[in-house]
Amino acid sequence: MDNYHKIHNLFGTLVFNDEVMHERLPKEIYKSLKKTINEGTELEPNVASVVANAMKDWAIEKGVTHFTHWFQPLNGITAEKHESFISPVSGGNVIMEFSGKELIKGEPDASSFPSGGLRVTFEARGYTSWDPTSYAFIKDGSLCIPTIFCSYKGEVLDKKTPLLRSCEVISKAAVRMLKHLGYTDISRVVPTVGPEQEYFLIDKNLYNQRKDLKLTGRTLFGVDSIKGQELEDHYFSSIKSKVMDFMQDLDKDLWSLGIPSKAKHNETAPAQYELVTIYSNVNTAVDQNQVVMERMKKIAEKHDFICLLHEKPFSGINGSGKHNNWSLVTNTGINLFDPGKQPQENLTFLVFLIAFIKAIDEYQDLLRIAAASASNDHRLGAAEAPPAIISLFLGHELENILTALKNNKVIDPKTTKYLDTKVNSLPKFKQDTTDRNRTSPLAFTGNKFEFRMVGSSASVSDINTVLNTIIANSLDEFSAEIEKGKQVKDILKNAIKSHERIIFNGNNYSNDWILEAKSRGLLNLVSSIEAYPYYIHKKNITLYSKYGILSEHEMHSRYEVLLDNYVKTIKIEANTMLDIINRDIISAVIEFKNVLLNIISNKNVQCKTEYTIYDKISNLLDFTYQTKESLESELIVVLELESISDIANHYKEKILPLMKQLRKYVDEMEKIVGSKYWPMPTYSDLLF
Repeated sequence: MDNYHKIHNLFGTLVFNDEVMHERLPKEIYKSLKKTINEGTELEPNVASVVANAMKDWAIEKGVTHFTHWFQPLNGITAEKHESFISPVSGGNVIMEFSGKELIKGEPDASSFPSGGLRVTFEARGYTSWDPTSYAFIKDGSLCIPTIFCSYKGEVLDKKTPLLRSCEVISKAAVRMLKHLGYTDISRVVPTVGPEQEYFLIDKNLYNQRKDLKLTGRTLFGVDSIKGQELEDHYFSSIKSKVMDFMQDLDKDLWSLGIPSKAKHNETAPAQYELVTIYSNVNTAVDQNQVVMERMKKIAEKHDFICLLHEKPFSGINGSGKHNNWSLVTNTGINLFDPGKQPQENLTFLVFLIAFIKAIDEYQDLLRIAAASASNDHRLGAAEAPPAIISLFLGHELENILTALKNNKVIDPKTTKYLDTKVNSLPKFKQDTTDRNRTSPLAFTGNKFEFRMVGSSASVSDINTVLNTIIANSLDEFSAEIEKGKQVKDILKNAIKSHERIIFNGNNYSNDWILEAKSRGLLNLVSSIEAYPYYIHKKNITLYSKYGILSEHEMHSRYEVLLDNYVKTIKIEANTMLDIINRDIISAVIEFKNVLLNIISNKNVQCKTEYTIYDKISNLLDFTYQTKESLESELIVVLELESISDIANHYKEKILPLMKQLRKYVDEMEKIVGSKYWPMPTYSDLLF
């Protein structure tokens, strides 16, 4: 069998997808379910029972014995509770059953999931509810049913529900605007996303010797490798055979789950890689990216690797992000951000582009928060990822078009540019009108926007909920002005004048940009702790309440969850750091000191160098011990604080600086202590 047919026969075999539904469901049931999926209509009660039975039969035929409601709580990962299809009957026998009620609703214990105070301790019950717009799939022998997750009283406890609500909001607002622009055949607009996932692969045996990696996902100590990424010899280079074996197995696994993994390559840092999936509707893309991260970890172990998704597992080399490529597509197949051959004449494109610009400027804070976490704080702002300042890269051609529109000028249509390589045997090819600008947090890349701030371990649900909602708000405000009799071009001109400050086509890594951004009035929320309070600012609560994305109460709860996750992350890191120092570092350094002391005690040996090394290592060990005790004291002080915001600020202002100082001393000792005495693998071991 050729490769095409192998892939064709493999792709989606573990997914209860449209092809399977069409084959197994009665015609009217299939038609009704498709209407719910495509148009967002309410699911008819009789449909669920028929679908459940068909799902069960299909899954059992593939060897499945259990099902689970698969959901995305506020801890950023996925959760599942597995139940068998077995139901006892008389005579000591069993039958395999799965009802519509079981498909539609589950009742997991909600008490141990983050809620930010939405539920009290004794109210343990929560509900999961089937999301028919995301296909069920088989994973590790269980039928996984994508669901939302809410509390006993109905408050939102997951990341999927706000995303689904925002998808309806952007569709309604976009259709409203398109009708003003003369489109009568468009009934639905769908946000699409193609995530790019970065990750590290580390030898499993070496990983198991690093307590910090095992407990926190990043190295808390470690001297930079003698060779890092200076030679730029890893990026896009030939992939090692062992890594390629992993990638090929991962591709096959993802393809069977209907996930269209497309590109794979070495990334910038040693031992770092990237996987890109083809874009799909945003709900499916978010679900699939969660599966991608899980399958990466599981399949890596089969190849004696550990997959690291932490944003900054190693100091001194690039960390990992996740690029979120977002666009809008109509039910008739139009990409609303496709500029066409003459973007200056494409009014639809200009309306949606300028609505996007307006939204990004007005809601910089929400976008920043969507990428904020204790782990991503280590990455943002370095010369490897965008700074914490939100700005938008459009490229000079689009910027010139907007300037002309603002100033009532006409731009002559540009002729297509071709890139000439000056080699006669090579063909000339069309040159893109925009560069990708890797320094920008948000860039227009041809027919979509690439948001580059999201951390590699994060769910992309948050950023897409924000994008959907804020763009919907801009479109609705434009529509309201049109309905009052204003001309579209006048509305666009005013919007450009009010929001052009967010557009920046230069180098976002430069210090000059920080000063210029400040003069423009743009926010520079360097740390998560600076960003989080903006989440509950009045304008953001008003926005989310207006569109029914989240209530004020739910937003305050999520603010609490954000702070709580930040605190717990750093607390675990601080305690892990102390444990390694107390149980491993101190004893290793003392052992090395004793070797030096024995040499020094031998009067027949000239030991000036040994004295120097001994003194230096003794001083560093003393500094380490003193700093360690200070850190332990601050961890006790934090127990006396009551407010979660006070606790989070204490971790940022007191504990993080001590951890940084502690690492500095330990790393200096690593440079001196003999390698056979050092208690953990070094960066050189881990990365090469």
